[in-house]
Amino acid sequence: MNQPVPIPSTTAPARIGQGTAVEQSRAAAEVQAAVVVAQQCPRNIQAAVAEMRESCKQQGLAERAFFRYSRGGSTVTGASVHLARELARVWGNVQYGLVEMRRDDDYGQSEMQAFAWDVQTNSRNSSTFIVPHRRDTKSGTKQLTDMRDIYENNANNGARRVREAIFAILPPWFVEEAKELCNQTLRDGGGKPLAQRIADAIKTFEGIGVTADRIENRLDRPSTKWTEHDVAQLIVIYKSIQRGEVTAEEEFPAPRVSTDELTGGKADKPAAVPSE
Repeated sequence: MNQPVPIPSTTAPARIGQGTAVEQSRAAAEVQAAVVVAQQCPRNIQAAVAEMRESCKQQGLAERAFFRYSRGGSTVTGASVHLARELARVWGNVQYGLVEMRRDDDYGQSEMQAFAWDVQTNSRNSSTFIVPHRRDTKSGTKQLTDMRDIYENNANNGARRVREAIFAILPPWFVEEAKELCNQTLRDGGGKPLAQRIADAIKTFEGIGVTADRIENRLDRPSTKWTEHDVAQLIVIYKSIQRGEVTAEEEFPAPRVSTDELTGGKADKPAAVPSE
């Protein structure tokens, strides 16, 4: 009687190192403990709101609370991951993070997952996405091979997803009030007189090569007529330039110089053809 021939498995045997197994067990125990603690120590919403309001009054947080970058010829603005993390902290019982699930060096990409989880209400938001190991530069797309460059590229791309995941599980009214308070803190300027804040803003931008006339051209009014809102927007723009989200040339394009300005109005004119 013929016996069936067993078909060899084409799947590679799974092999988990001792360190990985320990980490998996620790992570599972940590999640269970977080759920138990959240149920035993539920958040105090009034205390969370009070702490949020106090945090948003701090100039240091307000200056990092918003991002700004260019896309398709327009400017995109919004609340930053720094504000999202602070709101997750004060709301309490929230876990969030970014995980590199798989790296494929042959195809030059990483599979990432960003998540946020309210362990008290079991509200969770996550997204899985692919991050190419490439970076756009002025001279074209650059392929990344250095491990540190790949890590920073993954972290930068993942931060936006983590931000959206956190905001997805927080109450909208909580987030909106925080954004308004941060805007108010920027407009107040830490109690400094408006004239002093304008002078400080001009000096700060001169340090990165942006002159006062370029700022005035962008705002379409002289510095003597800048408002608290103008100075607050300048702070957001400066922080975005520092983080590399936008460039100074994009936000404050240098004025074009005409031929007459270069030659003092004495540009060479074609010589008249003498009549016969």
